[in-house]
Amino acid sequence: MSSPGMTEKYADLQGKAEAVWKITWMKRGRGVAGTFFYYLVILSLAFVFVYPLLYMVSKSLMRPEDVADATIQWIPKQFSLTNYSIALEEINFWPGLLNSVIISFGSGILQVISCSIVGYGFARYRFPGQSLFLAMVVFTFLVPPQTIVVPLFTFFLDLGWVNTHLPFVVPALLGHGLKGSLFVLIFIQFYRTLPNVLEEAARIDGAGAFRTYWMIMFPLAKPAMLVVFLFSVVWHWNDLFEPNMYLLVPEYFNLAQNMAFFNGNANLDLQQASSSVSAGTLGMAPTLQNQVMAGVMLTILPVLILYMFTQRYFVESVERSGIAGE
Repeated sequence: MSSPGMTEKYADLQGKAEAVWKITWMKRGRGVAGTFFYYLVILSLAFVFVYPLLYMVSKSLMRPEDVADATIQWIPKQFSLTNYSIALEEINFWPGLLNSVIISFGSGILQVISCSIVGYGFARYRFPGQSLFLAMVVFTFLVPPQTIVVPLFTFFLDLGWVNTHLPFVVPALLGHGLKGSLFVLIFIQFYRTLPNVLEEAARIDGAGAFRTYWMIMFPLAKPAMLVVFLFSVVWHWNDLFEPNMYLLVPEYFNLAQNMAFFNGNANLDLQQASSSVSAGTLGMAPTLQNQVMAGVMLTILPVLILYMFTQRYFVESVERSGIAGE
């Protein structure tokens, strides 16, 4: 027979074991609930961003009768690639692609180099009026380009740069251009995180200021360079306002401009066709939505391919460049 003392100890140990078991299961339950909520938020956000892309792919593969059929939402009765062949011609794809590549990739490469130099100067050197110049950089980021487009257009017109790629490439070469001030701030934030001993060691070895930057600091800025390059390419690729101001001849139009004209012409044709359809058969009015969606897919396809090959490095670069709030 067990003594009363042993019984009390056994009951105490049993109570502790039950308490530990309850706490463990409560923690597991909280962990499962937290994981479920995390994936629910991620999937919801992913659906918001992926839904337009899936919609464009679905409509671009439909025939006109499938688009006009209210019973068909996502999967057409018969897949068709005819829309892409029509869109290739309507948006003048290959010349537009060449112009977009020159503007986007040319400006992106030049902004990486020029904005890096400016950002390095602000981050690692002290000079008279530095705060004033930095405030001016921030001010250029805050001012909407629409408010200064008239003097800019007059200036480029006097230089003979209208209907050329120079209004996009030259400002990028000088550390400005589309969103150039933001790129300068990204490089400033990154260069401030680098240790000073790197520059001190370079000076001891006899390297000057520019050689120290070009041989030591600039190669270390690869994360910031990738972020700036991709942002610059995407923003120039999707920009429609500035190309419409400086590119007035169709041979210099980029893909965004060609797509805008194609969409406008398609809407005009649709209105004219719909006006000739009687009210009783309005539901079967002709539509060019499938061709427009095919044109949109062709317009964004190069950027999607670029992101597919660089998305892993892009995410890592965002974390290391200081944008994530380090």
